[in-house]
Amino acid sequence: MVERVIATESTLELIEKLKSRHGPLMFHQSGGCCDGSSPMCYPDGEFRIGQSDVKLGEIGDSPFYMSKDQYEYWKHTQLIIDVVNGRGGMFSLEGPEGKRFLTRSRVFTEEERKEL
Repeated sequence: MVERVIATESTLELIEKLKSRHGPLMFHQSGGCCDGSSPMCYPDGEFRIGQSDVKLGEIGDSPFYMSKDQYEYWKHTQLIIDVVNGRGGMFSLEGPEGKRFLTRSRVFTEEERKEL
């Protein structure tokens, strides 16, 4: 089954580390405001999800959301959540680790689009 959002192995490792410190997590793809356009990680329930958000799936057993407006631009792609060294968003939990989550993407194939 095709997934709209997946994570690299290093991302899954960092998610497990963050879950051991903070408990269940959630992600929201930032649209470019205060912390730029990056996946933001919060304790589950700390970020309010509303009717204008779409759940794309889960990474590391943590729900991943994006605004409907932003989803319209990204719906033809699979999001690949990676982690790199450096400072990320100041509101995202990975910051103190000296790491930041990063969104990469690839366009779905015609077969995958049909499956979705």
